[in-house]
Amino acid sequence: MNLQNITLWGIVLCCVLTSQQSLAQASIQTDTLEIKVLTKKEPLPGASVYIQSLQKGGITDSNGIARIEDVPMGTYSISISFIGYEQIDQLITVPLGESLIFYLEENENALDAIVLKSTRSTRTIRKIPTRIEFIGAEELGEKVAMNASNIAMVLRESTGIQMQQTSLSSGNTNIRIQGLDGRYTQLLRDGFPLYSGFSSGLSILQIPPLDLKQFEIIKGSSSTLYGGGAIAGLVNMVSKTPEEDPQLDIMFTQTQALGSTGNVFYSQRSDRLGWTFYGSGNYQKAYDPEDDGFSNLPQTKSVTINPKLFYYPSEHTTVWFGVNGTYDDRKGGDIRKIEEGQNGIHQYTEENLSKRLSTQAVYETKIDTTQSLSVKNSVSYFDRNLEIPDLIFKGRQWNTFTEVTYQRQHTVTEWVLGANLYSASFDEDSQRTERDQNDVTYGVFANHIYDLSEHWILESGFRADYAQDWGFFPLPRVSLLYKVNTSFSSRIGGGLGYKIPDIFTEEAEFVNFREVQPIDKDALHAERSYGINLDFDYETRLSNTIKFSINQLFYITAIQEGLLLNTTATDMFQFENAQDDILSKGAETNIKFTYKDFRWFLNYALIDTRLNYLPGNPQKPLTARHNGGSVFMYESPSWRIGFETYYTGTQLLSNGIKTTDFVTMGVLGIRNFKWGSAFVNFENFTDRRQSRFSPLVAPPHNDPIFPEIYAPTDGFIFSAGIILKPFGNEHHHE
Repeated sequence: MNLQNITLWGIVLCCVLTSQQSLAQASIQTDTLEIKVLTKKEPLPGASVYIQSLQKGGITDSNGIARIEDVPMGTYSISISFIGYEQIDQLITVPLGESLIFYLEENENALDAIVLKSTRSTRTIRKIPTRIEFIGAEELGEKVAMNASNIAMVLRESTGIQMQQTSLSSGNTNIRIQGLDGRYTQLLRDGFPLYSGFSSGLSILQIPPLDLKQFEIIKGSSSTLYGGGAIAGLVNMVSKTPEEDPQLDIMFTQTQALGSTGNVFYSQRSDRLGWTFYGSGNYQKAYDPEDDGFSNLPQTKSVTINPKLFYYPSEHTTVWFGVNGTYDDRKGGDIRKIEEGQNGIHQYTEENLSKRLSTQAVYETKIDTTQSLSVKNSVSYFDRNLEIPDLIFKGRQWNTFTEVTYQRQHTVTEWVLGANLYSASFDEDSQRTERDQNDVTYGVFANHIYDLSEHWILESGFRADYAQDWGFFPLPRVSLLYKVNTSFSSRIGGGLGYKIPDIFTEEAEFVNFREVQPIDKDALHAERSYGINLDFDYETRLSNTIKFSINQLFYITAIQEGLLLNTTATDMFQFENAQDDILSKGAETNIKFTYKDFRWFLNYALIDTRLNYLPGNPQKPLTARHNGGSVFMYESPSWRIGFETYYTGTQLLSNGIKTTDFVTMGVLGIRNFKWGSAFVNFENFTDRRQSRFSPLVAPPHNDPIFPEIYAPTDGFIFSAGIILKPFGNEHHHE
């Protein structure tokens, strides 16, 4: 056979093989799957149906039906999931012959069903790469019993969070996350930034917790999510919403320190309308446990009301409008002057009279099963009058916030796009109008979550903010989640942040804003930051009855050009930018054991916050390097009993003196009945307070000096109360 014939036969053979391969490919049959998802015989729209090996899926429509086209013949593992329901994983063989029906059951593990509002995502907590700490309704119920007047107790007992009191007389308190000042934490309510600027030192004390259903805490740079001010992190408080069954909670609390608090919450929803109403009142008599003549708790009269109206024009759309009003009068200092008026050397009092009025309006709609749109707006007015014998600091602050967000969700990816406008206007009621400040910030942002595989999920985001007088701030962030199974996961993430300067810092609060010079926009720069955190989460069963989990976090945050309040040659206070970084790094450990009706929580925080702009890079004053805690709980349908122990390590004062370390303990008991609950709380029953270690007040009596606060000032507080639930009672009882 010659070469020409060989070539000819080769060509013929190739053609035959190619045609056979084409015929074989053409013979591969595909099918369109029709999956119906029900819950208790009702269609479940919005459920996810997904085949991992083919990376194909669909979302159920209003009839609970999802269709997946062009599925080749074969056997596949299909997953059906929906928020709040147990996921189904089942093998199917294609062709089906008929549509399949799956019934989803409600998930008993609440953590899997949690949807976090602060990330703007519709994913559950286990599928979000951003590390978020969650405080749910159950734990909030315990904290409400411990302190019904404000949220300080909720935040104080979270690992790595410190509540820093800046005034003995008024009780002004700021939140510190991982050793960074309160101005670096953004406080949100339902996604609205309402509690910053002029009101920040009082905000923690003016937010009662009874109408809140969950807290979400993000530690580390979070400015990409909500703009400037979230360098240390953010706390988003999520309010209760009306359900079909009406709910009424009436709460009364009394302390041995003559503090009385009453709360009422009511909610109900009909077909198209719903409403909630919350009211709170608190009266505290001036309290002086060490009998030194000065109050450790100020005389307080506080009232809060918060009605909301909800309108549901369709099953896919919600419109709501809320109004929040607060009146708060705090007067502390010399007990004789508070009770009897000025007399001789009894002259010193500090009074904070504040009024807050804010509105929130929200429009949310689902365009279809994959797209949604929300528009929100808030207007906030805060009026405050701070008065001491020789100083009056008075002013008003207006804040507005408007945001439009578009969301698109697919099986393995999710996009959030948005734009917002934020304004803050402070007007001081004084001859010195130069301390007035007006700021306007425009922002656009995008956030993307993508399932790289079954084990890896990537989240990336970018925000671009333009602040008048301060410039342009590009803010990227990225987070990565790795999860092997339900037992182990790890997250790593980081981003940039910024904070526009204003005069409302902890240092300025400490001196009551006396002789504090205005912000010089020509000389100062905005603070900028970068941060990264890494955590590992593991949970397992040590036996059939013992569960164990541990979360280990490592973090680092650096602030460049930090805002400092320095003394001038003329004994004035002037703001300047630091010449070097503020560097906070450390670790947090959280361990949990569960045995039948018992739970044991252990936590430890290492907070190493260094002021690199000072010689020797000292630890930040009033920041304990070592903190630890233990909480032991017994829970049954009828009882909740808890024993808490917290350790605070040594701290440095601004003058370099080292403080003593100390331990506080508390016991809480809650008894559930058909009509509601009764509770008692022994807070700090070993009576650890700063006056046992060093004086809280220094002479002269008519013009006292108040040292820095590094330990509890009120000591042991015993409280008791009841929560009445005439209907909507979800408690179990004997």
